[in-house]
Amino acid sequence: MMEAKTEDIENGYENNGEEVVFKNLDFTEKSIRRGFIRKVYGILMVQLMISLGFVSIFMYVEPVKQFVHENGAPFVLAGAIIAIVTIIILLCSTNARRRAPANIIFLGVFTLSFSFLLGVVCAASQKEEVYWALGICTIVTISLTIFAWQTKIDFTMCHGTMFVLLMILVTVGIGSLFVPYDRTTQLIIAGFGAFVYSLLLIHDTQLIVGGKHKLVISPEEYVFAALSLYLDIISLFLRILRIMRLA
Repeated sequence: MMEAKTEDIENGYENNGEEVVFKNLDFTEKSIRRGFIRKVYGILMVQLMISLGFVSIFMYVEPVKQFVHENGAPFVLAGAIIAIVTIIILLCSTNARRRAPANIIFLGVFTLSFSFLLGVVCAASQKEEVYWALGICTIVTISLTIFAWQTKIDFTMCHGTMFVLLMILVTVGIGSLFVPYDRTTQLIIAGFGAFVYSLLLIHDTQLIVGGKHKLVISPEEYVFAALSLYLDIISLFLRILRIMRLA
């Protein structure tokens, strides 16, 4: 016979004769979800701080900026390859995403390589453009996150629509490699990209929050959840920066 401990009862268990059973499953699920959300946003904050650190170094340390400008091509190529390989591993391998510490290692490698590339992009931009893009992106991200938490509109039901919009954006981006777009067209594409990633940020936030939304992310997928939000925010920042450079 098992005896229910005081802390078990407080956590929603009760002694039912021969075994301990859940008394309040909903309470347990909410506790797990809250812990999951804290973990996701904790990891996300570390990722964003690392990226901000790289951007600051590349923008303000002149020897680094000069070295990247003159000899950065091989490092940019290496960083892009590492970022692509690690994100493919994280997206395609469940074990890589869920098993610690491998999941954190892969995520860390991706964050460092992607932050390096982000630093290179910002180093090639005017400081005022980066400041404006960073400020606007911060305000938009906070506003959309609050909206995603508070709204009764379930954006997770638009999973297919989000995928289609993202594929259109990717296709247009690939097309720009072969067909030179004029300034106005580039500005429209950048604006469309900012709109798409804003929607994706709301969508992914609701997947993490859970609750009454149709689709939710499993608490085991905290690395994937943090990666999704990180990519949404950085992609939104890059589109806003692009708009600043073209305006």
